[in-house]
Amino acid sequence: MLLQIPQVLTAEQVAHCRERLEQADWADGRITAGHQSAKAKDNAQLPEDSPVARELGTLVLEALARNSTFFSAALPKRIYPPLFNRYAGGQSFGYHIDNAIRYDRSSGRAEPIRTDLSATLFLSAPEEYDGGELVIEDTFGAQSVKLAAGDLVLYPGTSLHKVLPVTRGTRLASFFWIQSMLREDSQRRLMFELDVSIRRLTQTVPEHPSLVQLTGVYHNLLRRWAEP
Repeated sequence: MLLQIPQVLTAEQVAHCRERLEQADWADGRITAGHQSAKAKDNAQLPEDSPVARELGTLVLEALARNSTFFSAALPKRIYPPLFNRYAGGQSFGYHIDNAIRYDRSSGRAEPIRTDLSATLFLSAPEEYDGGELVIEDTFGAQSVKLAAGDLVLYPGTSLHKVLPVTRGTRLASFFWIQSMLREDSQRRLMFELDVSIRRLTQTVPEHPSLVQLTGVYHNLLRRWAEP
């Protein structure tokens, strides 16, 4: 499932991130790439232990915790601490698949996280740069994604994807991975569609007795499939 989630960050939060990123010390983006990905990756990135990355990562995580659409679609068990990258001057990232396991060292220990889902949170407005589209291969072909600042795209970690060269301006974004309580994308899709349907029915026919049954189906499926 490929899902666009609007306004994860407010305009004020985006402006704050942009201001802090302008003052940050950037490094070669290949510091977090695997052996194969490093051959295709050309961008700048904040080191994971950067104070700015830690501060803004916390801001992003707090925003995600308030976003019901993100929770419904991802059913997150663990979220890798958000990272930040920058593309400019023709930089790009060729086709690759994200590593299946990432190790979160923010607590001082290497905690493994299975990358069921990948996420990109755009911090630059589309008109600020040319190129830079995130191209994701899925069952419907190649999907080109270039969202408003503050919007997020969520997609399976198994997806082949790339970032096209940025030929004008600068593309800033946060990116991270999610280990879901549901390993299978097909299960997450069904649960998301069911949850959306229940919400819509709650708004239109809030007293309908079937809502109790449907909510029970949702939780019983979650009980059957989830890895808490």
